[in-house]
Amino acid sequence: MPDSFTQRVVNVIKRIPKGRVATYGQIATMAGSPRGARQVVRILHTLTEKERLPWHRVINREGRVSLPPGGGYEMQKAMLEDEGVVFGLRDTVDMKRFQWSPRNS
Repeated sequence: MPDSFTQRVVNVIKRIPKGRVATYGQIATMAGSPRGARQVVRILHTLTEKERLPWHRVINREGRVSLPPGGGYEMQKAMLEDEGVVFGLRDTVDMKRFQWSPRNS
């Protein structure tokens, strides 16, 4: 795959370490397209299995799991909790504590 936006997104997602989260917009920005958050969603949906992406580490900008209850929400939350990510009020992640930054990797 050439150095496309899709490949850059895949590379960014693969770098998110255990116990950390990143937002769709953060990943899009790091991959060179600050307005590409929806494309990140599409890429996760289509390539997670093939590329073995840690999809569960990607959440929305509010610090919440975007999947609906009964549609993967519980699994994603449990996977993050297993890695030490703590959910607070309204099931939000403390982004100051758990948001990944490549500078801190």
